[in-house]
Amino acid sequence: MTDRIYGVADTTFSRVNMGEIAVKTITKEDPEGKIIRYTVPGIKDLPVAAKKLIEEGCDGVITLGWVGKTQLDKYSYLAASIGLITVQLMTSTHVIDVTIHEDETEDEERLRDIAIDRAKKHSINLVKLVRDGRSALTGLAGKGLRQGYENAGQLD
Repeated sequence: MTDRIYGVADTTFSRVNMGEIAVKTITKEDPEGKIIRYTVPGIKDLPVAAKKLIEEGCDGVITLGWVGKTQLDKYSYLAASIGLITVQLMTSTHVIDVTIHEDETEDEERLRDIAIDRAKKHSINLVKLVRDGRSALTGLAGKGLRQGYENAGQLD
């Protein structure tokens, strides 16, 4: 039996059920891990959700949010991002911020694919950090890896 607990915080504003994707991916990557999911209305609610999940014993949290196209939406994301960074600093716990910006593409099918890819890849990143420790991603440093898009590739 494991003591690893993963937190998954998602929103009702998202247009793709990224929380479900994260839960399935984490379960596949670490079948012995426990997952606690917390769904909130929007991105500005994610920092408190992440903090509560950590207080409930989660070893790491993934937050999955969706940002609309307006300038106000972008400001809301900035506030949420600062909040998530603050939670990480307050708790010394990784909070992987997965965000889809509605204006990344006009193609809704492509936007869905970006959301799925980003949620899966970052869920795997969370598992590696929680299960395997701080050096788990070191071998991937400088590779130009991307979530949601083709990898950029390394330059050296």
